[in-house]
Amino acid sequence: MRMNKWVIPGILAGFLLTLLATGRSSGSDVAVAPSQMVLKAADDQPEDYPTTMALKYMGKLLDERSNGRIQVQVYGGAQLGQAQETIKMTQAGTIAFNRVNAAPLVSVSPAMGVFSMPYLFRDEGHLWKVLEGSVGKGLLKGMESSNLVGLAYYDSGARSFYTKGKLIKIPADMKGMKIRVQPSKIFVDLINSLGAVPMPMSYGDVYSGLQTGIVDGAENNPPSLWTSKHYEVAKYYSLDEHSMVPEVLLMSKKVWDGLSPADQKLIARAAQDSVAEQRKLWNAFVQESMNELVAKGVVIVKPDKAPFQKAVQPVYAKYPEYKELIGQIQAVK
Repeated sequence: MRMNKWVIPGILAGFLLTLLATGRSSGSDVAVAPSQMVLKAADDQPEDYPTTMALKYMGKLLDERSNGRIQVQVYGGAQLGQAQETIKMTQAGTIAFNRVNAAPLVSVSPAMGVFSMPYLFRDEGHLWKVLEGSVGKGLLKGMESSNLVGLAYYDSGARSFYTKGKLIKIPADMKGMKIRVQPSKIFVDLINSLGAVPMPMSYGDVYSGLQTGIVDGAENNPPSLWTSKHYEVAKYYSLDEHSMVPEVLLMSKKVWDGLSPADQKLIARAAQDSVAEQRKLWNAFVQESMNELVAKGVVIVKPDKAPFQKAVQPVYAKYPEYKELIGQIQAVK
């Protein structure tokens, strides 16, 4: 039986398409470029927030450097869930990238809790020397045992006290003041050590709490004070910078392990390159917020940290599990 003249060419064409789809030729180790991959990235901040914008910047770099083969879809505004939910989804591989604060990571990597210790860093320069040095890299590496790959740190700024009625210049100024804190044992211990009364309260209730006198003050970074409008009822801001907990850019180890070494290198580099962009955006956001706060009549001071650091030493004694790490961090010059 004679075959149609188009049959054999058709079979050969089909065989070639199969080879391209599988990415490997028969009896050969020559790889064919894999097809496009789309990776999800989660952030619980708004779409125009510095961390979310940095994720988008990372995605842009990967798009350009992979010639469009690696795409990143960024979901801001907690579209994929809050931190504890997205951490689990990242571990499972449902989400490829995730930007979360170091604080909630304690649930999967207890060593990350060291970042929540009060007055841990002397200043911003010290913070970044630690994060970019052996201590910071070691903590990121430790995430792998929790099925997470720590790619980089982002800037979250410094949290400071803002109050109504009086300005905080020394620890004694806080005696008896009711200060709103996050529901965190370390933060409760911090406020107690400074002679104030800790008042755990949801973030959404702080404005009315300040208005009605349920609390005398709260603490947060400049952009949060500005965007929340808490400055309308709390006109005093003391830049004591008691907390500098960084943001962490994570990747699912399950997704990471499925990538080629070349793609892992591409992603690691893009993540690191996005840090400078995030810090630039964050610094601009802080400066804008500070300018707006001054324009709105907020009284701002930067007190000497030394008396505050001395006052919180009993807090350090309560967390011996962090003693070694704290020593390493404080030794960084």
